[in-house]
Amino acid sequence: MTETELRLQCHTVLPGHRQPTPAGTFTAMAAWCADNNIAHDIYGEGALIGQFEQKIASLLGYEAAVFCVTGTIAQSVAMRLACQDRGSSLVALHPTAHVLRHERSNHELFGTFQGLSIGDPHRPWTVDDLRAVPDVLGAVQLELPMREIGGQTPSWEELEAIKRHCKANNIHLHMDGARLWETQAAFGQSLSAICSGFDSTYVSLYKGLGGMGGAVLAGSRSFIERARAWLHRQGGNTYHRTPYVVAAAMQFDARLAAMPQYFERTLWLYQTLRDYPAIAVNPAKPQANMLHLHLPVSRDKAIAIRNQVAREHGIWLFGRASHAALPGHSYVEWYVGDNLLGMEDQQVRKALALLVQGF
Repeated sequence: MTETELRLQCHTVLPGHRQPTPAGTFTAMAAWCADNNIAHDIYGEGALIGQFEQKIASLLGYEAAVFCVTGTIAQSVAMRLACQDRGSSLVALHPTAHVLRHERSNHELFGTFQGLSIGDPHRPWTVDDLRAVPDVLGAVQLELPMREIGGQTPSWEELEAIKRHCKANNIHLHMDGARLWETQAAFGQSLSAICSGFDSTYVSLYKGLGGMGGAVLAGSRSFIERARAWLHRQGGNTYHRTPYVVAAAMQFDARLAAMPQYFERTLWLYQTLRDYPAIAVNPAKPQANMLHLHLPVSRDKAIAIRNQVAREHGIWLFGRASHAALPGHSYVEWYVGDNLLGMEDQQVRKALALLVQGF
């Protein structure tokens, strides 16, 4: 039995959002389209996609935005344009940046830019890390929150210092905001305030929002118009983008409205985890509605525990397990979404107890 098949057999899934069947998703999309008289876009031209792009641009405080098939293309295009404008192909990246960890060096192979890894891999980098770079940077790419280190973010003061440094040194500051929506509650700031000072921002339409896929890149009007041309050149000019836009737009407002609730549930979860000292949590204090659980067992053992609990109790504890720095240890990610929000407290405690019993 595959991992997916095992998870689908569980009656309780802890991390993430509820996942409707394709039939359920398409039925809801069809009903929303009928209620709102939606017509297909043609190569990105149409009322729905235009209004949705502008809605996100305005929400983030930008002049314009453009739909992208993937965040990988969105960020590649953004960095290409940023480096052209600044006359330097060098982009500063955190060691855990998605570009470095998950995109198989596409930026190097395609000649888009040169990545310079800066800062500590276990902490958000600081303005001092930037000041220590002796080279002329074309761009700085900052992920908010940083998924690979448990959803950590810089402090608000540190973030503002990074913005000032980039502006003073004519460095394009780009946000990998795949999960930007999750930072608002932790920062206590509006989305536009968080984005202010960033020359461009990419957001995902499925991470946190529960859409089918796709992304949006926001920036100045001239920047986005140039981006549209490069998205076309890189194969992103799909005929109909309507399905991706509908899947996100029909639940966009509700998802954003629920983000404070997800964060409140995360605060409760941190309190609850104190009763399970065998599990270490990163970050030490919640900075978004996601966290890493560090377990005193190997990755293979963690997966074995997960699968056994799934088979015997119908509870899905986590998805991917990763090797930790210490031998015989591992860590897993929990995204606090609909599943944990709607789950009875006692059921969460039961799941944690079953996990710890396997150690």
